[in-house]
This record gives sequence, structure tokens and C-alpha cells, in this order.
Amino acid sequence: MKKWVLAFIAAMTFSIAAHAAIEVYEFDTLQQEEQFKELGHTLRCPKCQNNTIADSNAELAQDLRHKVYEMTKEGKSKNEIVEYMIDRYGNFVTYNPPFTLATSILWLGPLAVVVLGFGLIVVRSRKNKQVATEEKWDPEKEQRLKALLDEKNDGDKQ
Repeated sequence: MKKWVLAFIAAMTFSIAAHAAIEVYEFDTLQQEEQFKELGHTLRCPKCQNNTIADSNAELAQDLRHKVYEMTKEGKSKNEIVEYMIDRYGNFVTYNPPFTLATSILWLGPLAVVVLGFGLIVVRSRKNKQVATEEKWDPEKEQRLKALLDEKNDGDKQ
């Protein structure tokens, strides 16, 4: 009886893996298939953020793949499909968002941080040089230094 229970559990375990669905899309022409593959690898999954809709297993990515498939079958061009996705999900859905007022912070922000940081370093280094040149060495400081060096310190030398 134990053998039958173990065999049943093993069969159920392996059947779960067989339940995984593989999406198969059929196209009328080779151009439609190529367009679908290209869009699948150029559109970003809004949920996963760093995966394409072809690489992601999220439900949203599956829906997007299905919508791209439908629009490709209808004969829509690549630009029409991309514009449709941008209208619904914003520029984030593309890996190369265009330069707009809204995305200018993303494009120019790192440059501004580097320029401001470099400017701050230059200003502070010039200020430190001015402070160093303002302090002049006078004879009184020289005498104090010699007195300190000549003074015998009981803790250092015996």
C-alpha cells in the first residue's frame, strides 16, 4: 500500500510541472512573426520593470503579449503598437524613452549632479588654498616652535 501512495504522490508532483502552459502564437506571414518577436523584446513589462514582455511571466506581461499579438494579426505597424502601449502605460514601457520635459530630469539629472559636485570640489579647494596663503609665518611663531622643540619632555626622553 505504501508503494501505491508514494507512486501517486510522485505522479501528482510530476503532473504539476506538465500543467505549465506554453504560449504558441500562429501568424499569417513571416513579417508578422518577426514584428511580434521584435516588439516582445523591445517593450518593457510595467510590473517587472527590468524584463521585456517576452521574458516576463507576470500576468500583465502575458496580457501585453496577447494584445501585441492581436494588433499584429490585425496588420498594425510597429509604430502604431508602440504608440498604443505608450498611451496606456507611459514612456516607461519602452527601454529608450524620448527626451521630453517630463523625462528631462532623468536625462539631465545625473549630469547636473556631476557638474555641481565637481564645482563644489573646485570652490572648496580654492578656498583652502586662500586660507593657507593667508597664514604667514612670522618670527614669533618661529621662536615658539623652537622653544617647543628644545623643551625637554620628561615623558619622551629620559
